[in-house]
Amino acid sequence: MRKKVLLIIPAYNEEKNILNTYKTIENYNKKSDYKYDVIVINDGSLDNTKSILEENKIPHINLVENLGIGGAVQTGYKYAYMNNYDIAVQFDGDGQHDVNYVKNIIDPIIDGKADMVIGSRFIDLTSSDFKSTMSRQMGIKLISFFIKLKTGKKIYDTTSGFRACDRKIIERFSRSYPLEYPEPITTTELLKDKFVIDEKAVSMKERVAGKSSIGSWKNAYYMFNVILSIVLMGGRK
Repeated sequence: MRKKVLLIIPAYNEEKNILNTYKTIENYNKKSDYKYDVIVINDGSLDNTKSILEENKIPHINLVENLGIGGAVQTGYKYAYMNNYDIAVQFDGDGQHDVNYVKNIIDPIIDGKADMVIGSRFIDLTSSDFKSTMSRQMGIKLISFFIKLKTGKKIYDTTSGFRACDRKIIERFSRSYPLEYPEPITTTELLKDKFVIDEKAVSMKERVAGKSSIGSWKNAYYMFNVILSIVLMGGRK
């Protein structure tokens, strides 16, 4: 039986990107045997994102205020759980993620080999031209070191927002999901709880327009808080 797959697309002030992102997925669905459903979480955008979603009849949920990436993505997981999706894929609305690589990260789940799969720029250095800034790459490596120290498992692309989860994790994330630093924190928690996490090589692109939600990479604040959260991690209830 074919798995139901949902792409969760958080969007905050993505008026210049969101329509093209959706059309890229639509075009993929027209050519492919495997079809992906979409839900865009409009995270209280202040620009024309909401109007674009409505005018183009793009499936979406409007949040009444900006909850941040954690709150927006959890809304998507709640939707996935309530609508009985087998696999949920986090997919950026800014055009950085390539829909052609969704298959790479859902196949290990379909085959029963993983509970979550992370789309990684760093396990195959030839897979993606866009690697992010050197300072951010250094931060990712440092976070990777502390995740391995905490769990015994090396994760290469610790902040990748391109990842797929099975039904068990969809349910878990629908109930509890961190508002800050969600990718490295949830990855560490899942590894500590013995979920199987894999990484698959994907290609990512540089953001075409707009501003990343992780502006704090320009200084050490983000990295320090992520590492501190991992080191002090117990279990969230």
